[in-house]
Amino acid sequence: MLFKLKVAYYLIALKFNKNKYMDNISALQIKRWNKMQSVLKKSKFYEILVSQKTPLEAYPIVNKAIFMNKFDEINTCGIKLDIAYKTALKAEKTRDFTPMINKISLGLSTGTSGNRGIFLASENERAKWVAAILDRVIGFSLKKRSIAFFLRANSNLYSSVKSTILRFEYFDLLESLASHIKRLNALQPNILVAQPSMLLLLAEEKEARRLNINPDKIIGVAEILYQEDRSYLEGIFQQKIHQVYQCTEGFLASTCEEGNLHFNEDFLIIEKKYLNDEKSRFHPIITDLSRTSQPVVRYELNDIIKEKKNCKCGNKWTAIESIEGRSDDIIKLKNIAGKEIHLFPDYFRRAIVESSEDIRSYTLICISDYEFELFIEGSQEHYEQAKNSILEFLKSVDIHHIIIKQIKSIKVDKGNKLRRIRNERSKAN
Repeated sequence: MLFKLKVAYYLIALKFNKNKYMDNISALQIKRWNKMQSVLKKSKFYEILVSQKTPLEAYPIVNKAIFMNKFDEINTCGIKLDIAYKTALKAEKTRDFTPMINKISLGLSTGTSGNRGIFLASENERAKWVAAILDRVIGFSLKKRSIAFFLRANSNLYSSVKSTILRFEYFDLLESLASHIKRLNALQPNILVAQPSMLLLLAEEKEARRLNINPDKIIGVAEILYQEDRSYLEGIFQQKIHQVYQCTEGFLASTCEEGNLHFNEDFLIIEKKYLNDEKSRFHPIITDLSRTSQPVVRYELNDIIKEKKNCKCGNKWTAIESIEGRSDDIIKLKNIAGKEIHLFPDYFRRAIVESSEDIRSYTLICISDYEFELFIEGSQEHYEQAKNSILEFLKSVDIHHIIIKQIKSIKVDKGNKLRRIRNERSKAN
């Protein structure tokens, strides 16, 4: 009962602050940053900076490697990384995600950017997260509803959504598609939450009339929702596909009524590390003003964010045109003059999808300075169209030496994230 009261309190606070500070969000951010100082005092990593009254812009920028290497010093709960990792790993192996350490929930990220990350959440933080999800994603309602939530790994954080009027059903990505279809048909969920790659499989099952569900809301999580995939899904399910941008570092953004992601700037400070001269793409540097167990201060993500200006919904918080992938997937190739050209994943995506309106599923993997592997679902003609379109694009930037080889299937392990454009040269070398 106490937990539900906390959720209700934070939900009311979220709505109140959003309305009060919508046009002056920096005032709320300053207020919350000042309040954060009492939390940061408890972190060995940050306590000196607090005592010196260091301004936020002078705090060190951290990344995933630093965040994990300094796990013991950063967290305020006295939890050691080796114990946290063993507990989380055991939960993954046994598929029992209930264990906690000192009443702190643990989670383990997929590790697609290198090392796997551990995240911590206290009861208060879980209540704040549930309130934010109710406010920004699921929507508050007194009507009984069921949620089908597809995850690689469950967590006390996610199951906190469950209540007498909200039935939460966890679907393990490692289970078979056939078992998912059977459970979904029995559950008839009001809300479907899954990775875009899983949503695509479910859409195919719906097309084949083996899946017979009509959820009120569908939300893509954990992976990039490419425009061509969104169009296909919206055609099959006959509704707008929403998104949540969330990772180990927190609940970052959700979609507005126009379908565009906006950063949650009422509890996040977003700094932008621009990646091009036009200042259209950036890495977000995140400071989460709600995290207390494991402070997230000036954490640089390597996601490539393409910024959207002037969203029609009227929300002035930073909007996202698209999440184009990770900086690891920017492909750097030399042109005929020997100049290194930086090629963003979206350049290749456009070359492929614009080569034929019939192409839907594809992957392109750069495996060396001279060689790519290309998968195109469809006919050989579709493959040739996509291949020629990529080569034409490369020629337009004076790159002429690339060989593209055809592969017959998408290379992705079950339970891992689908990345359609990948740079794997370091693995190949």
